Amino acid sequence: MTLMLSNDDGVHAPGLRTLAQALTDAGRDVLVVAPDRDRSGASNSLTLDRPLHPVHLENGFISINGTPTDCVHLGVNAFYTDRCERVIAGINAGANLGDDVLYSGTVAAAMEGRFLAKTPIAVSLTGKQHFATAAQVLLELLPKLEQLRLPPNSVININVPDRAYADLNGFEITRLGHRQRSDNPVLTTNPRGKECYWISAAGDVADAGPGTDFHAIEQGKVSITPIQMDMTQHTALEQMAELLN
Repeated sequence: MTLMLSNDDGVHAPGLRTLAQALTDAGRDVLVVAPDRDRSGASNSLTLDRPLHPVHLENGFISINGTPTDCVHLGVNAFYTDRCERVIAGINAGANLGDDVLYSGTVAAAMEGRFLAKTPIAVSLTGKQHFATAAQVLLELLPKLEQLRLPPNSVININVPDRAYADLNGFEITRLGHRQRSDNPVLTTNPRGKECYWISAAGDVADAGPGTDFHAIEQGKVSITPIQMDMTQHTALEQMAELLN
């Protein structure tokens, strides 16, 4: 199987390098297309107002001056047409739990691989230290996930505690938890006296009970959450149809 790797931390990020090396050492055929810089929080955005320029790096990676979604879109539709069976995004430096998946460039990169034969995977480490742990987790899970048959337009979202592999407390299949509303943007002034804003950090946890991804991570477990692109509120369809009719 040929795997396409991408991320949102940038083509030089240690998590991406660790993942690519681990998969290569395990005998996997790996192709890498990633942003030329940190594009965290880019979500599923595509660049439509300017051309994108690929840069082929000495290590074989391709760097793109665009978003994570741009990278995978070009990878599967231009650079490596019909060569890849699955997209794996990561290893992200920082968790993608609960509502984070709405903004995550890592999850978005994986989602852009939804048209390939195998369900795409997003992998995140809850910190910035034990990338080797997350890589080992993925290598252990891949043979099992290859037997999985999820519906089309699904994504597997994996979060790994930032600790040594031996210190993990197992694996858990989870649902997304939820965060509270984030703090208000921070108003400041730049050196030229012009007002500007910083977006605040994500909100505190609101729904983190047993069964959620937040709870699994708190227990030192790897969280594995199947998510889907279909955002339809199916339970409301009948009520709305009755209202309009």
